[in-house]
Amino acid sequence: MNEEYYNDKYYRAEIYSLNREIRRLNRQIETERQSKLPDKMNPFDNPTEYSEFSGDYSDIMPELDAPDCTVPLEPEDSEYRKIKRFYSIGGWALLGQFFVSNILAMLAVYIIRMIISSLNSGVDISIIDDYMNSSSILAGINMMSFVVANISFAFMGLKMSRISRNQLVRTRNFSFGKAVQYCMSAFFLWTISLFVSSGLNDIFEHYGHTTYVMDMDGTAVTGTGWAVMTVYTCIIAPITEEIFFRGMLLRVFSRSNQRFAVFATAFFFGLSHHNIPQFVLAFLLGTFLAHITLKHNSVIPAVIVHIFINSMSTAVSYIEENAGFIFTSGLILVMGVMGFFMLCLFREKDKIPFTTPAQAKRGFCIAKCSLMFDIAVTVQIIYTFLLILM
Repeated sequence: MNEEYYNDKYYRAEIYSLNREIRRLNRQIETERQSKLPDKMNPFDNPTEYSEFSGDYSDIMPELDAPDCTVPLEPEDSEYRKIKRFYSIGGWALLGQFFVSNILAMLAVYIIRMIISSLNSGVDISIIDDYMNSSSILAGINMMSFVVANISFAFMGLKMSRISRNQLVRTRNFSFGKAVQYCMSAFFLWTISLFVSSGLNDIFEHYGHTTYVMDMDGTAVTGTGWAVMTVYTCIIAPITEEIFFRGMLLRVFSRSNQRFAVFATAFFFGLSHHNIPQFVLAFLLGTFLAHITLKHNSVIPAVIVHIFINSMSTAVSYIEENAGFIFTSGLILVMGVMGFFMLCLFREKDKIPFTTPAQAKRGFCIAKCSLMFDIAVTVQIIYTFLLILM
């Protein structure tokens, strides 16, 4: 009896030890297998990229789930088509935003003009147009048309790309101190754009043209009109533009090449303003806003900086009218110098991601082969130059 009991305990101990060894070996095998799997969040092994922002690349290249898989220098057909699809989605959203915003605005202007004309028979159309321009009507139409277009096509682009809207606001490592640093850095870029735009305008005027395509004299001069224009410029436009350009477009373009996405979205952001002075500012600012969006994995920092810049631009115009050119210039100089040093501190630690050779084959090389991307570029450039030359 004792011998049987002893043997039973011995075998149980042996089985327990064997099971422990099996579990240990399984864990070791799994660890080794995982170590051989490529990083699906950073398949190009690029240490300068913000890997959380671009998402899981196995959605584009399912082979990454296999051990020892590496991304080839040249994309294969399946990967090529999927990357191209993202650039097509971005181009489609840009075209939709452009045409819908303009069509909505033209329809609204036409309908309101007809209503006013029917209520005031015999009044000349030019008088009605002047009234709409000076009151809050035209400002309100522009605000509503761009809000609808920006938000609608941003969310449609996200849905088509299967990107969650919650990803837009999941902010990482952002603080009040960083917000101040970014706002002042952006102010320096705004200051630089003033000098560049002024020089470009002098060149254009020498040949009988101007870079300023919109005459704002007499626009929204009533109290209500000024209020609507200010709210739109300083709050509504920054929020909706950031949702579209840095919230949707930057994420869609960043799936395989973040550096290309930064400059592509900044380029489109500049073109969307349809004049050279604002293109210069929007491109410089758009590059910076895209960078901090990548860094913090959220559109919130970009929204704050955009609101600050638009508000300061409005405030500077008001200060110049009331305090004079010298005081305003001094204020801009002081803030610009502070912004320069803050931008240098930021750039010392954080730089726009570089591009690996494999990523270079998946950026502009594929984007330029997307018909929707090419049409979006062409339409925006032609429209901008027509406005300048008219």
